[in-house]
Amino acid sequence: MYTLLGADGLPYRSATPGTLGGHRRGRLYGRLDCPSALRALAGGHYVAHRVFFSDETTAITAGYRPCAVCLPATYARWKQNRESASAMDTIEERKQDRSPLIPASDLAEYGDPPLPSPHTEAELAAIMGLLKYPGSRIETVSVGHSRDDASRAAAETFSTAWRAGGGTVLAMVDWPESAASWLRPATRLTSETPDAWVVAAAPLGFAQLARRLRRSTDWAPDRTVAFASLQDARLPALAGENVLDGLRGASADGGTWNVRHGWVTSVRPAAAGHTAARPGWPHVRAGRRAESGDIVAKRSAVEGVDDILDGRQVDPDQGLPDHPGHMG
Repeated sequence: MYTLLGADGLPYRSATPGTLGGHRRGRLYGRLDCPSALRALAGGHYVAHRVFFSDETTAITAGYRPCAVCLPATYARWKQNRESASAMDTIEERKQDRSPLIPASDLAEYGDPPLPSPHTEAELAAIMGLLKYPGSRIETVSVGHSRDDASRAAAETFSTAWRAGGGTVLAMVDWPESAASWLRPATRLTSETPDAWVVAAAPLGFAQLARRLRRSTDWAPDRTVAFASLQDARLPALAGENVLDGLRGASADGGTWNVRHGWVTSVRPAAAGHTAARPGWPHVRAGRRAESGDIVAKRSAVEGVDDILDGRQVDPDQGLPDHPGHMG
Protein backbone atom coordinates (compact mmCIF):
# COMPACT_ATOMS: atom_id res chain seq x y z
CA MET A 1 0.00 0.00 0.00
CA TYR A 2 1.08 3.56 -0.72
CA THR A 3 0.27 6.85 1.01
CA LEU A 4 -0.84 9.60 -1.39
CA LEU A 5 -2.34 13.06 -0.97
CA GLY A 6 -5.85 13.66 -2.24
CA ALA A 7 -7.35 16.77 -3.81
CA ASP A 8 -8.29 17.94 -0.30
CA GLY A 9 -4.64 17.83 0.76
CA LEU A 10 -5.23 14.92 3.14
CA PRO A 11 -3.34 11.59 2.98
CA TYR A 12 -5.03 8.34 2.00
CA ARG A 13 -3.95 4.76 1.35
CA SER A 14 -3.72 3.52 -2.23
CA ALA A 15 -2.82 0.22 -3.85
CA THR A 16 -1.29 2.18 -6.74
CA PRO A 17 1.88 4.26 -6.35
CA GLY A 18 1.83 7.97 -7.11
CA THR A 19 2.94 9.30 -10.47
CA LEU A 20 4.15 12.66 -9.14
CA GLY A 21 6.14 13.69 -6.08
CA GLY A 22 5.79 16.88 -4.08
CA HIS A 23 7.21 18.99 -1.26
CA ARG A 24 4.65 19.67 1.46
CA ARG A 25 6.32 22.78 2.86
CA GLY A 26 7.10 24.31 -0.53
CA ARG A 27 3.68 23.40 -1.96
CA LEU A 28 5.17 22.24 -5.27
CA TYR A 29 4.95 19.02 -7.30
CA GLY A 30 7.10 17.42 -9.98
CA ARG A 31 8.25 14.26 -11.67
CA LEU A 32 9.58 11.38 -9.61
CA ASP A 33 12.91 11.65 -11.44
CA CYS A 34 13.22 15.43 -10.90
CA PRO A 35 16.98 16.14 -10.63
CA SER A 36 16.42 18.90 -8.06
CA ALA A 37 14.40 16.62 -5.79
CA LEU A 38 16.85 13.73 -6.21
CA ARG A 39 19.77 15.97 -5.20
CA ALA A 40 17.88 17.11 -2.12
CA LEU A 41 16.98 13.54 -1.20
CA ALA A 42 20.59 12.39 -1.68
CA GLY A 43 21.70 15.10 0.73
CA GLY A 44 19.34 13.87 3.42
CA HIS A 45 16.88 16.74 3.04
CA TYR A 46 13.33 16.84 1.75
CA VAL A 47 12.35 13.36 3.01
CA ALA A 48 10.22 14.57 5.94
CA HIS A 49 8.21 16.80 3.60
CA ARG A 50 7.93 14.40 0.65
CA VAL A 51 4.39 13.68 -0.60
CA PHE A 52 2.94 11.88 -3.64
CA PHE A 53 -0.01 12.40 -5.96
CA SER A 54 -1.91 10.07 -8.28
CA ASP A 55 -2.00 12.68 -11.07
CA GLU A 56 -1.42 16.34 -11.90
CA THR A 57 -5.04 17.40 -11.48
CA THR A 58 -5.03 16.16 -7.90
CA ALA A 59 -1.79 18.00 -7.14
CA ILE A 60 -3.12 21.28 -8.54
CA THR A 61 -6.45 20.96 -6.75
CA ALA A 62 -4.59 20.32 -3.49
CA GLY A 63 -2.90 23.71 -3.91
CA TYR A 64 0.50 22.64 -5.23
CA ARG A 65 2.31 24.36 -8.11
CA PRO A 66 4.56 22.76 -10.78
CA CYS A 67 8.32 22.47 -10.35
CA ALA A 68 10.33 24.86 -12.51
CA VAL A 69 13.15 22.33 -12.93
CA CYS A 70 11.44 19.16 -14.17
CA LEU A 71 8.22 20.71 -15.52
CA PRO A 72 9.46 23.95 -17.10
CA ALA A 73 6.65 24.33 -19.66
CA THR A 74 3.94 23.68 -17.09
CA TYR A 75 5.64 26.03 -14.66
CA ALA A 76 5.86 28.78 -17.28
CA ARG A 77 2.11 28.52 -17.92
CA TRP A 78 1.39 28.52 -14.20
CA LYS A 79 3.59 31.58 -13.67
CA GLN A 80 2.00 33.46 -16.55
CA ASN A 81 -1.49 32.70 -15.27
CA ARG A 82 -0.50 33.73 -11.76
CA GLU A 83 1.02 37.03 -12.93
CA SER A 84 -2.11 37.78 -14.94
CA ALA A 85 -4.27 37.01 -11.93
CA SER A 86 -1.99 39.14 -9.74
CA ALA A 87 -2.31 42.06 -12.14
CA MET A 88 -6.09 41.73 -12.08
CA ASP A 89 -6.01 41.49 -8.28
CA THR A 90 -3.92 44.68 -8.11
CA ILE A 91 -6.45 46.55 -10.26
CA GLU A 92 -9.31 45.25 -8.16
CA GLU A 93 -7.52 46.12 -4.93
CA ARG A 94 -7.02 49.67 -6.10
CA LYS A 95 -10.68 49.88 -7.00
CA GLN A 96 -11.59 48.68 -3.53
CA ASP A 97 -8.92 50.85 -1.86
CA ARG A 98 -7.05 47.73 -0.69
CA SER A 99 -3.59 48.78 -1.82
CA PRO A 100 -0.64 47.62 0.31
CA LEU A 101 0.11 51.30 0.89
CA ILE A 102 -0.69 52.28 4.46
CA PRO A 103 -3.27 55.10 4.51
CA ALA A 104 -2.06 58.50 5.68
CA SER A 105 -4.65 58.41 8.47
CA ASP A 106 -3.05 55.27 9.93
CA LEU A 107 0.42 56.75 9.68
CA ALA A 108 -0.76 59.83 11.53
CA GLU A 109 -2.39 57.68 14.23
CA TYR A 110 0.53 55.37 14.91
CA GLY A 111 3.38 57.81 14.31
CA ASP A 112 6.71 57.12 12.65
CA PRO A 113 8.45 53.93 13.88
CA PRO A 114 12.15 54.42 14.69
CA LEU A 115 14.84 53.65 12.14
CA PRO A 116 16.73 50.36 12.62
CA SER A 117 19.70 50.38 15.00
CA PRO A 118 22.88 48.35 14.39
CA HIS A 119 22.38 44.72 15.38
CA THR A 120 24.17 43.15 18.34
CA GLU A 121 26.07 39.89 18.67
CA ALA A 122 23.46 38.63 21.13
CA GLU A 123 20.72 39.46 18.61
CA LEU A 124 22.49 37.54 15.83
CA ALA A 125 23.01 34.56 18.15
CA ALA A 126 19.29 34.57 19.01
CA ILE A 127 18.37 34.64 15.30
CA MET A 128 20.60 31.61 14.71
CA GLY A 129 19.01 29.89 17.71
CA LEU A 130 15.52 30.37 16.29
CA LEU A 131 16.63 28.63 13.12
CA LYS A 132 19.11 26.03 14.36
CA TYR A 133 17.38 24.52 17.38
CA PRO A 134 17.93 20.77 18.14
CA GLY A 135 16.24 18.67 15.47
CA SER A 136 15.85 21.58 13.05
CA ARG A 137 15.69 20.70 9.35
CA ILE A 138 16.18 24.29 8.19
CA GLU A 139 18.99 24.41 5.63
CA THR A 140 17.97 27.01 3.05
CA VAL A 141 16.93 30.61 3.68
CA SER A 142 16.04 33.69 1.68
CA VAL A 143 17.10 36.99 3.24
CA GLY A 144 15.31 40.31 2.86
CA HIS A 145 16.31 43.75 4.11
CA SER A 146 15.59 47.45 3.90
CA ARG A 147 18.14 49.70 2.21
CA ASP A 148 19.33 51.53 5.33
CA ASP A 149 22.86 50.81 6.51
CA ALA A 150 21.87 48.97 9.72
CA SER A 151 19.47 46.58 7.97
CA ARG A 152 21.90 45.90 5.14
CA ALA A 153 24.72 45.16 7.59
CA ALA A 154 22.52 42.83 9.65
CA ALA A 155 21.44 40.89 6.54
CA GLU A 156 25.01 40.56 5.27
CA THR A 157 26.36 39.49 8.66
CA PHE A 158 23.64 36.87 9.05
CA SER A 159 24.21 35.53 5.52
CA THR A 160 27.94 35.17 6.18
CA ALA A 161 27.30 33.33 9.46
CA TRP A 162 24.64 31.10 7.89
CA ARG A 163 26.93 30.03 5.05
CA ALA A 164 29.80 29.49 7.49
CA GLY A 165 27.55 27.05 9.36
CA GLY A 166 26.88 25.05 6.20
CA GLY A 167 23.55 26.63 5.30
CA THR A 168 22.45 27.96 1.92
CA VAL A 169 21.22 31.47 1.16
CA LEU A 170 18.92 31.21 -1.85
CA ALA A 171 18.30 34.94 -2.33
CA MET A 172 19.19 38.37 -0.96
CA VAL A 173 16.45 40.90 -1.67
CA ASP A 174 16.15 44.55 -0.67
CA TRP A 175 13.29 47.05 -0.94
CA PRO A 176 12.65 50.78 -0.52
CA GLU A 177 10.54 52.36 2.20
CA SER A 178 8.17 53.70 -0.41
CA ALA A 179 6.94 51.90 -3.54
CA ALA A 180 3.89 51.67 -5.79
CA SER A 181 2.96 48.10 -4.93
CA TRP A 182 6.01 46.17 -3.58
CA LEU A 183 5.17 43.39 -6.04
CA ARG A 184 8.68 43.09 -7.47
CA PRO A 185 10.57 42.58 -4.17
CA ALA A 186 7.76 40.35 -2.89
CA THR A 187 8.06 38.14 -5.97
CA ARG A 188 11.85 37.99 -5.77
CA LEU A 189 11.80 37.13 -2.07
CA THR A 190 9.47 34.17 -2.67
CA SER A 191 10.67 32.99 -6.09
CA GLU A 192 12.67 30.19 -4.46
CA THR A 193 11.28 27.76 -1.89
CA PRO A 194 13.38 28.30 1.25
CA ASP A 195 12.95 26.48 4.50
CA ALA A 196 12.76 29.90 6.17
CA TRP A 197 12.99 33.63 5.56
CA VAL A 198 15.14 36.08 7.55
CA VAL A 199 14.30 39.79 7.60
CA ALA A 200 16.23 42.87 8.73
CA ALA A 201 14.09 45.90 8.01
CA ALA A 202 12.51 49.16 9.03
CA PRO A 203 8.94 48.61 10.30
CA LEU A 204 7.06 50.92 7.94
CA GLY A 205 8.42 49.53 4.67
CA PHE A 206 8.15 45.94 5.86
CA ALA A 207 4.55 46.40 7.01
CA GLN A 208 3.58 47.36 3.47
CA LEU A 209 5.75 44.67 1.87
CA ALA A 210 4.14 42.11 4.20
CA ARG A 211 0.70 43.09 2.91
CA ARG A 212 1.84 42.37 -0.62
CA LEU A 213 3.54 39.14 0.41
CA ARG A 214 0.39 37.77 2.01
CA ARG A 215 -1.89 38.80 -0.87
CA SER A 216 0.27 37.82 -3.84
CA THR A 217 2.76 35.13 -2.81
CA ASP A 218 3.19 31.92 -0.80
CA TRP A 219 5.18 33.69 1.92
CA ALA A 220 4.52 32.34 5.42
CA PRO A 221 5.18 34.56 8.45
CA ASP A 222 5.44 31.49 10.71
CA ARG A 223 8.53 30.47 8.71
CA THR A 224 10.11 33.91 9.09
CA VAL A 225 12.44 35.33 11.73
CA ALA A 226 13.35 38.99 12.05
CA PHE A 227 15.91 41.23 13.67
CA ALA A 228 15.00 43.53 16.57
CA SER A 229 14.15 46.44 14.26
CA LEU A 230 10.73 44.82 13.73
CA GLN A 231 10.07 44.36 17.45
CA ASP A 232 7.63 47.25 17.39
CA ALA A 233 4.23 47.00 19.07
CA ARG A 234 2.66 49.01 16.23
CA LEU A 235 3.83 46.69 13.46
CA PRO A 236 0.89 44.20 13.48
CA ALA A 237 -1.63 47.04 13.35
CA LEU A 238 0.20 48.76 10.49
CA ALA A 239 0.46 45.52 8.49
CA GLY A 240 -3.17 44.56 9.03
CA GLU A 241 -5.14 41.89 10.83
CA ASN A 242 -3.47 38.43 10.77
CA VAL A 243 -0.87 39.51 8.19
CA LEU A 244 2.07 38.81 10.51
CA ASP A 245 0.70 36.02 12.72
CA GLY A 246 3.52 33.58 13.52
CA LEU A 247 6.36 36.00 12.79
CA ARG A 248 9.08 35.75 15.39
CA GLY A 249 12.40 37.40 15.99
CA ALA A 250 15.30 38.34 18.23
CA SER A 251 15.76 41.24 20.63
CA ALA A 252 18.93 43.31 20.91
CA ASP A 253 19.65 41.72 24.31
CA GLY A 254 19.40 38.19 22.94
CA GLY A 255 15.79 37.61 23.93
CA THR A 256 13.03 36.67 21.53
CA TRP A 257 9.60 37.93 20.47
CA ASN A 258 6.69 36.77 18.35
CA VAL A 259 3.48 38.06 16.80
CA ARG A 260 0.23 36.25 17.48
CA HIS A 261 -3.34 37.45 17.02
CA GLY A 262 -2.13 41.02 16.54
CA TRP A 263 0.00 41.10 19.71
CA VAL A 264 3.77 41.34 20.01
CA THR A 265 5.10 39.31 22.94
CA SER A 266 8.71 39.67 24.09
CA VAL A 267 10.63 37.19 26.25
CA ARG A 268 13.90 38.03 27.95
CA PRO A 269 17.05 35.95 27.27
CA ALA A 270 17.41 32.56 28.92
CA ALA A 271 19.26 32.63 32.23
CA ALA A 272 22.74 31.14 32.31
CA GLY A 273 22.55 27.36 32.36
CA HIS A 274 18.90 27.34 31.31
CA THR A 275 18.08 25.27 28.24
CA ALA A 276 15.61 26.92 25.91
CA ALA A 277 12.63 24.98 24.63
CA ARG A 278 12.44 23.86 21.04
CA PRO A 279 11.01 26.79 19.04
CA GLY A 280 8.32 24.67 17.43
CA TRP A 281 8.91 25.43 13.74
CA PRO A 282 6.28 25.77 12.44
CA HIS A 283 2.97 25.27 14.28
CA VAL A 284 4.32 23.61 17.44
CA ARG A 285 3.70 25.57 20.62
CA ALA A 286 6.11 25.83 23.48
CA GLY A 287 5.36 27.65 26.70
CA ARG A 288 6.42 28.24 30.26
CA ARG A 289 5.27 30.05 33.37
CA ALA A 290 6.12 33.75 33.31
CA GLU A 291 8.83 34.92 35.66
CA SER A 292 8.94 38.22 37.47
CA GLY A 293 10.51 40.85 35.26
CA ASP A 294 9.50 39.33 31.91
CA ILE A 295 8.65 42.06 29.46
CA VAL A 296 5.53 41.94 27.34
CA ALA A 297 4.86 44.35 24.49
CA LYS A 298 1.34 43.96 23.11
CA ARG A 299 -0.61 45.57 20.34
CA SER A 300 -4.10 44.71 19.21
CA ALA A 301 -4.67 45.14 15.49
CA VAL A 302 -8.15 46.51 16.12
CA GLU A 303 -7.52 48.73 19.16
CA GLY A 304 -6.43 52.35 19.24
CA VAL A 305 -2.88 53.53 19.69
CA ASP A 306 -3.65 54.56 23.27
CA ASP A 307 -4.12 50.88 24.14
CA ILE A 308 -0.49 49.93 23.43
CA LEU A 309 1.02 48.15 26.42
CA ASP A 310 4.74 48.43 25.86
CA GLY A 311 7.22 47.28 28.49
CA ARG A 312 4.65 46.13 31.06
CA GLN A 313 6.09 44.00 33.86
CA VAL A 314 4.35 40.62 33.99
CA ASP A 315 2.86 39.28 37.20
CA PRO A 316 4.39 35.79 37.63
CA ASP A 317 1.00 34.47 38.71
CA GLN A 318 -0.67 35.51 35.45
CA GLY A 319 1.64 33.82 32.96
CA LEU A 320 2.52 34.83 29.43
CA PRO A 321 0.12 34.91 26.48
CA ASP A 322 0.29 32.06 23.94
CA HIS A 323 3.85 31.96 22.64
CA PRO A 324 4.47 29.52 19.80
CA GLY A 325 8.05 30.58 19.40
CA HIS A 326 11.42 30.27 21.09
CA MET A 327 11.12 30.58 24.86
CA GLY A 328 13.73 31.89 27.18
